[in-house]
Amino acid sequence: MNWNQIEGNWKQFKGKIKEQWGKITDDHLDTIAGKRDQLVGSIQESYGISKEEAEKQVGEWERNLKD
Repeated sequence: MNWNQIEGNWKQFKGKIKEQWGKITDDHLDTIAGKRDQLVGSIQESYGISKEEAEKQVGEWERNLKD
């Protein structure tokens, strides 16, 4: 699944994101509005991890959506 599909169906993916990253709030999700770089930044900030680690987690999450 490509990010354009995720962005286009953001409301449907918000729940899946909250399952994966429980510290991400609804307010964060509304602000992110499907933008991948903003999701990565929010994960980085919420979990105190590096940008590279947040990118890796989002990449893994994207790949798992195909399963």
